[in-house]
Amino acid sequence: WLDECLESVLQQDFEGSMELSVFNDASKDKSMTIIEKWKVKLENSGVLVVIGGHDSPSPRGVGYSKNQAIAQSSGSYLCFLDSDDVMMPQRVRLQLEAAAQHPTSIVGCQVRRDPPNSTERYTRWINQLAPDQLLTQVFTSNGPTVIMPTWFCSRAWFSHVGPFDEGGQGEPEDLLFFYSHLRKGGGVIRVDQSLLLYRYHPNAATHSVLETTIWTHRVRFLEERVLPHWATFTIWNAGRQGRRLYRSLTAGMRRKVVAFCDVDENKIRKGFYCHEDSQERPKPRVPILHFRAARPPFVICVKLDLTGGAFEDNLRSLHLQEGRDFLHFS
Repeated sequence: WLDECLESVLQQDFEGSMELSVFNDASKDKSMTIIEKWKVKLENSGVLVVIGGHDSPSPRGVGYSKNQAIAQSSGSYLCFLDSDDVMMPQRVRLQLEAAAQHPTSIVGCQVRRDPPNSTERYTRWINQLAPDQLLTQVFTSNGPTVIMPTWFCSRAWFSHVGPFDEGGQGEPEDLLFFYSHLRKGGGVIRVDQSLLLYRYHPNAATHSVLETTIWTHRVRFLEERVLPHWATFTIWNAGRQGRRLYRSLTAGMRRKVVAFCDVDENKIRKGFYCHEDSQERPKPRVPILHFRAARPPFVICVKLDLTGGAFEDNLRSLHLQEGRDFLHFS
């Protein structure tokens, strides 16, 4: 896909000066031959090309490579592009306009997935979050609310927040950077046009990150950012995901859980959930209520867009405000 990726750099309609910084993380294929060919084409079109890399026996990982690509470059703004993706011609121009207006924000964009049906729910989520949900739904998914392949930001802000974690394979460097960015008061903006062809394939680096690793980071971030401000809260979902969240919380945060809520009559009839592995005596017994009998705020562990709209209708019927009265965690 490298030819298609680099062709999309050449096709940008941005008229200012542009630099392409490429870092080759110990690839053993024909990548460098392709990159050298495009260096000539791009420089003939006025795009400065900087190439770095290493040829040690094994790659150092995505975080390291991105840090190196940034360090060897000189532009005032950074536009991230993964080697398997393709930019639309207006991407740099439109995202630069947004980044110039929001100097402490990460700017993303809508995407078109290839193959089109590969991650339908996830793609809808990426593209349809409302502007305020870009901040309220940061605990929801396995990645940031604006996905890393679409990121655009000022170099000054990146330097203030970064660099990327260099833990290598299995470390969600994009999510960790995103959390650091939010801790420092950074904003999240999305250009509402499809500016990237976002490719899905089994060998993508994102698949090397374990779900349990991301889960742990998400729970800790929820405990850091939200739960200290709530005296008590209810977990919406008395099933597997809700109980898993409860068990993942620190003991102090678990004590703030006043109830689980659900629509499943069987779970509600049980009356309570007992945390058998708890060291506390007596073991905590948390009531299970119908959602209409429960009180906010809620941490919602129900996956969106999977119940034919039934869950979303139930939530809307309570007339609550996202971010204040509830947060999505699944």
